[in-house]
Formats: sequence, C-alpha cells, structure tokens
Amino acid sequence: MTEAAPLAPGLYLVATPIGNLEDITLRALRVLQSVDRIACEDTRQTQKLLNHFHIQKPTVSYHQHNEVVRTVEFLDDLRAGKRIAIVSDAGTPGIADPGSKVVAAAIEAGIAVYPIPGANAAISALIASGLSTETFTFHGFLPAKAGQRQSQIESLAFNGTTHIFYEAPHRILETLADVITVLGPQHPIAIAREVTKLHEEHLRGPVSEVLATLTSRDAIKGEFVLLLSGNRITTEQASTPQTSIATAVDVLMKQGISEKDALKQVARDRNLGKSEIYRQWQREKARH
Repeated sequence: MTEAAPLAPGLYLVATPIGNLEDITLRALRVLQSVDRIACEDTRQTQKLLNHFHIQKPTVSYHQHNEVVRTVEFLDDLRAGKRIAIVSDAGTPGIADPGSKVVAAAIEAGIAVYPIPGANAAISALIASGLSTETFTFHGFLPAKAGQRQSQIESLAFNGTTHIFYEAPHRILETLADVITVLGPQHPIAIAREVTKLHEEHLRGPVSEVLATLTSRDAIKGEFVLLLSGNRITTEQASTPQTSIATAVDVLMKQGISEKDALKQVARDRNLGKSEIYRQWQREKARH
C-alpha cells in the first residue's frame, strides 16, 4: 500500500460530525493529525473530538469575536509554510459558522485553500426532504423578530427553488406560524430535527400539519433545518385545505394568538369572509 504524501502547506477547511462520530472521514482524520495547529470555533468542543480519535495537536480559538485578529496571525503562519486546519463545533466551516473571512484573506494572499468535505445538516436535510433538489438556496438563520422574519419569507422567489433555513427550537413554532401567514397553511415544507443524532426526525407535508404536530408536544428540543417548497400552491389547491378550520384556529391560539385574531387569520389564509369562517368553526366544534 502506497504511503500518503506529506500534507502540503496551506489552509484546510475540515468538516466534522454534526452528531454521529462515524461521519468523520478518513481524510479529515489524516489532515487533523498532520496539520501544525487546529483553529476551533470552541476549543473545548473540538478537544472532545480530538481526544476520541487520539489526535494530539495544538488548538487555538477562532470565532466571530476574534476572527479579524486571528486571521492576521494565521496569514503570518501560512506565509511561513505552515498547515492550519479550520473546524467549527460541528459540520462544515463557513456554513453558518466562522471560516469565510480567513478563507477570503488566504485566497487574496495567494495561499492554497483545501476543502475537506463531510457532514452538513442543510444538504442532509435537503436530500431527505422529498422537495426539489435541482435548485436550492441556503439562507442560514431567519431573523429573530417576527416582522423581519415575515419580510424575508415574503422576499423569497418561488420559481421552483427550494429554500433552506436553520432554526432554533425555541423559535420554530413562531417561524412556522409566520410561514402560514405569508404562504398559507397548505404550503409544502419539510423539517429535519437532530440530523444524524439518536433522535433524528423528519416531518414533511403542509406547514399547518407540521405545526400542529410540533404544537402537540410537551417540549421541543434539538436543532432544526426548515425547507420550504419553491412552488406556490394554486388557488384551487388553497381553496381545499386538508386541515379543518377548528384545527387551524387551535394551532394559532396555542401560539398565543387570541381567538378573534386566529379566526381573522384563518379567514385571510383561506380567502373566506370572517362570518363564513366563524359559522364553519362553530359547526365543526359542535360535531366534536
């Protein structure tokens, strides 16, 4: 068996597991064992990974609060022929994590940059979503404030491109309610939770049904990937919603929306008058 060539000088962007340690690649392990030092989003988190694979290399912090200073330091070492690996806490550096600034600086300085591919939550969620993988856009995290969040959703182009977001567990219900407000209760979505981990879960279907499923739970844990179909549903499809009016109102009320405002929102979503929605709602409640 031919012995691997010595690692060339340069900057190495090493993807690390996002939950399952078996997702580390043989190439990633070789690079981490061969570089002169490893720049970490959190040295404590990376040390757990290095200890697991018996890798002993100097580590240094590299995160959003010190990346400007660290980039200058790294460039000096890289110009001197050193080999530096960049890792995030989990996943691929530079994708919703630090890394892009030092990459841009290294390229400008004529230093070789090597991507070492591996786990990525957005791509993993996409290929398991059932939505189109022909064209897609990754947006990172949506804004924390509801108004800004709705504005960003409204700005999306629905021309067949699947839209991918990361979302925190404490905001996922509010975000799905905003998707309903902007795109309607029947807009197709997919959610991936805890990708590659023990409790990995995938939910797919109309946004109102996914929201109802999550709302029924006592607690919501784990990191989420949210995917929105790039195709708007037709008027005919929208006029025949799969969820009942009572369910739609109940979901909104569980988000803290008053009964009156919930009825108004459902009326807007289904293009019906408030009085008609109210009558149907009363009839559905009487049947249960």
